This record gives sequence, C-alpha cells and structure tokens, in this order.
Amino acid sequence: MTTVNYPSPVQVNGYSCKNCTDVDYAKKHIDPAHPADGPYGVNAKDRPGASTSSDKPAGENGPAVTFGGVLAGLSSSDKAPAQRSATQGLRLDVTA
Repeated sequence: MTTVNYPSPVQVNGYSCKNCTDVDYAKKHIDPAHPADGPYGVNAKDRPGASTSSDKPAGENGPAVTFGGVLAGLSSSDKAPAQRSATQGLRLDVTA
C-alpha cells in the first residue's frame, strides 16, 4: 500500500496529519505519530520509553517562566526566604 503525503500538513482533532492514513487515525482520536497508543493514548504507558507528564515530579520539565533583565537573578526554585526589614508588615497606615 502506498500513501502520498499532502503538500502541507493538515490539522484534524488537534493532530498534524500528512496523509490520508493519518487523517483516518486522527478522526478516531488516535495520534498518527504513535498509532499503537490507541484512542486518546490509553496504551501509551505500555510503550517502552513513553513518558507522560504525570510520570515526572513537578518541576522536572524545567521552569514555566524564565525571567530576564533585572529579574534574571530571581527563580521560584530559590529556597531562601526573602530578607525582611524589622518593621515590614507590622504597621499599616489607613489615613489615606
């Protein structure tokens, strides 16, 4: 069986399809890149080397935000508490 690729990929159900076979898989909610995973990827855990986001601890994929400029030195992974002045948070001026 021979399949001819489309001149440009098409999107079907969120999957990038390059030929009619991929389109048929995508219509059934099967990822054309990994058709053995089944609909909605139900068999993805059985595939060797498959990794899902739930398999990894939080933060292992890297930071969600990267600061630049003045904020480049800041990071959410810094575990040191922020330095506070002695009076910070102790007084509130409500006469405005």
